[in-house]
Amino acid sequence: MTLASTNKNKIIRLITPGLIFQSILIAGGYGTGAELSEFFFPYGALGGLIAMGVTLVCFSVVAAATFEFSRVFKVYNYRDFFKKLIGPFWIVFEICYLVLLFLVLSVVVAASGANLYDVFGLNKWVGIILMAVGVGYLVIAGTKVLIKVLSVWSYVLYAVYVVFMILCITKFGGTIAEQLATVKEINPGWVIGGGKYAFYNLACVAFILYTVPAMESRKEAIASGIIAGAIGIIPGIMLFITMIGQYPDILSSTVPMNLIFQKLDIRWFHILFLLVLFGTFIETGAGFIKAVTERLEGQFCTAENPRKWLSPTVTVICLILGMIISNFGLTGLIARGYGTITWGFFIIYIIPLLTLGIYKIHKQNKTA
Repeated sequence: MTLASTNKNKIIRLITPGLIFQSILIAGGYGTGAELSEFFFPYGALGGLIAMGVTLVCFSVVAAATFEFSRVFKVYNYRDFFKKLIGPFWIVFEICYLVLLFLVLSVVVAASGANLYDVFGLNKWVGIILMAVGVGYLVIAGTKVLIKVLSVWSYVLYAVYVVFMILCITKFGGTIAEQLATVKEINPGWVIGGGKYAFYNLACVAFILYTVPAMESRKEAIASGIIAGAIGIIPGIMLFITMIGQYPDILSSTVPMNLIFQKLDIRWFHILFLLVLFGTFIETGAGFIKAVTERLEGQFCTAENPRKWLSPTVTVICLILGMIISNFGLTGLIARGYGTITWGFFIIYIIPLLTLGIYKIHKQNKTA
C-alpha cells in the first residue's frame, strides 16, 4: 500500500513527493495554458508572475504542513488524514474530492481522445482506451511502480518544457523582454488570483500521502514540502513566460498552447509535446484514482485479507464513470460548481491544517 522508508538516498526522498505532486497537477494545471490565462494574465505580465509567487508560497506551506502532519500521526491516505485532522467532518472533504475526481477524469478522457486525433487522426476511442489501459496498469501495479513511472515522466516533461521555453525565447525573446519591460501594470487582485490557483490544485497534496513513510524527520517533511511547491509551479512559470510573448492576444485564445505552436511553426515538436502531454493525462488519472484505492485499502484491507480485487475493481469503475460523464455532457454541470469545490477545499483542508493541524503537531511533539 504505502511506500516503506527503505530509500537511503536522501535527495530522492526529498524530491519524490514533489515529482508525484507535479505529475498529478500537470494535466489540469498547465496542459492547455488556459488555466494560466484565466488565473494570472488578468493581473498583467508582471502582475501574473508576482501572483505565481503567491501560488508557490501556498503550495510549499501547505505541502510542508501536510507531510509533517501525515508523518507525525502516521496517516497515509486522505481518509485517515482528515479523520485525524477534523474528525467526523472528514466526509465533507471526500464529497468534494469525489466531485473533483470525476470532473478531472472526464476532462482527461475527453482530452486523451482529442490528443491522438490531433496528432495522428485516430478515432477518439483509440486515445481513450490507451489512456484507460495506462491508468489501470499504473494503479494496479502498485505504489512502487506508480511512484517510479510518475517520477521518471516528470523528468521527461521538464525536459520538454525547457526545450519549449528555449524555442519560444529564441523566436519571441524580443517580444517577451519588451512586454516585461514596458507592460509593468500590476492589476489589483493578484494575491487572490495566486491564492485561488493554489486552492484550485492543492487538494492534490492530500492524494500523495503514500510517499510520506519515506520521510525520516520533521526537517525532511518540511524540506520536501517546500521542494514540492517549487517543482509544482516551475513548469507553470516557464509556460507563463512563453505566453507573455503573445500577450495580449493570448487572452482571447481558447487554447493558448495552440496559438503559441501556430506561431512557432515547428510541427515535429508540436507532435512531441502532444505525446508527452498524453502521458501526463495517464499520470493525472492514475494519481487521482490511486488516492481512492489507498483510502479504501486502508479501511477494508488487512494482512490476513488483502482483498486484491479491490484496486482493479475501483479503477475500472472510476474510468467507466469518467467516460460516461465525458460523453454525456455532464462535465459542464460539474464544472459550474468547481469554484465552490475550490473554496470547499480551502475551508475544510487548508484552514484547519494551518491552524488545528499545526496545534495538534505541536501538542503531539510535546507529549512524545
